[in-house]
Amino acid sequence: MPRSKNTFSSWRRRLVQRIVHAGWAWAQRAGAVTAESPGRFRFGALGENSRLAFPLGTVFGEPWIELGSYCIVAEQVTLTAGLMPDLDLGSEPILRIGDGVVLGRGSHVIADTTVTIGSDCYFGPYVYVTSTNHSYDDPHEPIGKQWPRMEPVEIGPGCWIGTNAVILPGARIGRNVVVAAGAVVRGTVPDHSVVAGAPARVVRRWDPVAGWQPPLRTPPPVPIPDGVTPAQLLALSELDEETVARLAELDLGPRHASEDVRPQPADVRADS
Repeated sequence: MPRSKNTFSSWRRRLVQRIVHAGWAWAQRAGAVTAESPGRFRFGALGENSRLAFPLGTVFGEPWIELGSYCIVAEQVTLTAGLMPDLDLGSEPILRIGDGVVLGRGSHVIADTTVTIGSDCYFGPYVYVTSTNHSYDDPHEPIGKQWPRMEPVEIGPGCWIGTNAVILPGARIGRNVVVAAGAVVRGTVPDHSVVAGAPARVVRRWDPVAGWQPPLRTPPPVPIPDGVTPAQLLALSELDEETVARLAELDLGPRHASEDVRPQPADVRADS
C-alpha cells in the first residue's frame, strides 16, 4: 500500500521542527554573554556566574556598565549607558547592577545619568527604568526636539519590581520594596513598603511594632520544620485529601506524618 503523502509531510515537518529547535537552543547557548565568553562586549565589570541571555536587546556604553555576580539578564533586555553609542562618559560607571539581580524578559534600563540597582532585586518582564524624561518647556517646539531632563535613579537592595512597572528619573526606592505590576514610580519610596498605581503611592508598609499596615489578607507561609528530609516531604505530597484531613485532626507534625501514615488501597489508618 503506498505511503500517504500527508504522513510523509508530517514526518518531514517534525524533523525540520526538531532541527530548528536544536539549532535555536545551540544559538542561545553560544550567544549568551558571560564573563568567560563576553563576545564583542567590554563591560566595566561582569561578575562570575552572571549571564545575559541570547538574543540580547540593545546594549551600548558597556564600558560604563557594571554587573555584579550571579545576575540573570533575560532575553531582549536593553542595557544602555549614555544617550547614544560611542560617547566618552568619563571615568565613573553610569549603570551599576548589584549581585544576584534578575532582569525579566524585555526589560529596559536606560542610564543617561547614574542608575543604581541594589543586590538581590528581581524584575518581572517588561520593566522600564530610565534616568531621562522629555521636557516640554516650549509649547511650540516638537517635544522630541527639546533637550531632555536627567536625574539619577536608585533602587535599593532586595526589591521586587512587577511586570510593566515604570521607574522614572529621580526615583529613590528603598530597601525591600514591592512595586506592583504596572506602577509608575517617581520620587522617594520608603523601605519595607508596597507601592501601586500611576503615579505610585504607598498601599502597605511595615511597622516594627504593629507589623504590616494594613494587615496582610493572607497568612504567611508556614516554614518547613528543621530536620524534615526531602523523602518525608515527598511522602506527604503523595497523601490524599482524606488522609491530610485526618492528620490535621490528630495534629501530627510532618515528620511523624511521613513516617507513621501509609495510605492503603481500600482503607487509610493513622497510628499516633
